[in-house]
Amino acid sequence: MGRWPRLLILAFITYSLAYLDRVNYGFGAAAGLADSLHITPNIASLLGATFFLGYFCFQIPGGHYASSRSAKQLVFWGLLLWGVCASATGLITNIPLLFADRFVLGVVESMVLPAMIVFLSNWFTRGERSRANTVLILGNPVTVLWASIVSGYLIASIGWRGMFVAEGIPSIVWAFVWLALAYDTPAQAPWLADAERNQLLSQLAAEQRTLAPVLTLSAALRLPSVIMLSAQYFFWSLGVYGFVLWLPSMVKAGSQQGIVATGWLSAIPYAGAVIAMLVVSTYADRTGHRRLVVAVSMLVAAGAFCVSYLAGPDRFGVAFAALIVAGAAMYAPYGPFFAMITDLVPRSVAGAATAMINSFGALGGFVGIYLVGYLNASTGTSSASFSLMAASLLVAGIITILVRVTRETPIGAAA
Repeated sequence: MGRWPRLLILAFITYSLAYLDRVNYGFGAAAGLADSLHITPNIASLLGATFFLGYFCFQIPGGHYASSRSAKQLVFWGLLLWGVCASATGLITNIPLLFADRFVLGVVESMVLPAMIVFLSNWFTRGERSRANTVLILGNPVTVLWASIVSGYLIASIGWRGMFVAEGIPSIVWAFVWLALAYDTPAQAPWLADAERNQLLSQLAAEQRTLAPVLTLSAALRLPSVIMLSAQYFFWSLGVYGFVLWLPSMVKAGSQQGIVATGWLSAIPYAGAVIAMLVVSTYADRTGHRRLVVAVSMLVAAGAFCVSYLAGPDRFGVAFAALIVAGAAMYAPYGPFFAMITDLVPRSVAGAATAMINSFGALGGFVGIYLVGYLNASTGTSSASFSLMAASLLVAGIITILVRVTRETPIGAAA
């Protein structure tokens, strides 16, 4: 098996398992967890915040460890711990323990994306990374599709507690598969032919020489490009997470269909997202226009939300078609976006830079979930939330346009 299938199957399955408990928690809550533990709406909001608090606070240490020590080891321990915590959700009998469980889940899941971006940057050249990152992040929409179906069947057959226990076990098993098959760098992989290994290492080293050295971790986090991409990802995630969590409610209200039809309709934007991600990442790698495709995708998504708002509930067909475009456009540039980070900063600090950017994305996700839900509830329609998501994506697009690649003297050196 060659480098591409071997590594990308590993990456895809790993990220899919990391995303599983974000999907099944909503199903578990609806199927009995909330009632059994007497979770009120206020407590439910705090539980959501607790997960994001853990996810936000521990990204940078994890990302720095992945860059400076071993992405492989970090992902291994992350898989074990989030598998245990995910299964433990099905055994919890009181709210304080659930708070602790959700916080620890946020902490250990915060490791996976920065570590995997570092891992892939060690194996794929600049002209390959958009596609490699896209296959990794395809675990997000694809998991939403299959986990929704599987979780429903598991709840029907073994209950919500059994679902949580069962869906945590694959991560524990996969941790040992990952440990056996993953290698941090091409230099360590015995299955790679010598000629291919030497050529790949030479290309990767040459790329690193084109980047300005960053001598300290704090200097990396102060880079203007990293700060701007953090702000960009905050506004992007505000739109994405508001869309992901509240799409079924918006579709149900607009279509006047039952829950089964709503589920099928809500899956369509994610199917479009998978196609868009593959097409856009291939184009970005072939042309090198990463910043352009990210900016254009944000602006298209913003425009699509505006169209959906203008169409209104009376023209649901037009409004829903615009939501399909918005969903596809929001997901399409994830691969090129994370490839931009490793284009801008050297490998030694790429993990920490990715972690900082992803932390602000988590913060934007929390804000988006809260504000979209609040606007929908307070206004009784989706109009205000569409306007919010359009505005946030417009800002994300503008910030992307302003990001510049700089070639400087070593950053963080003593004066």
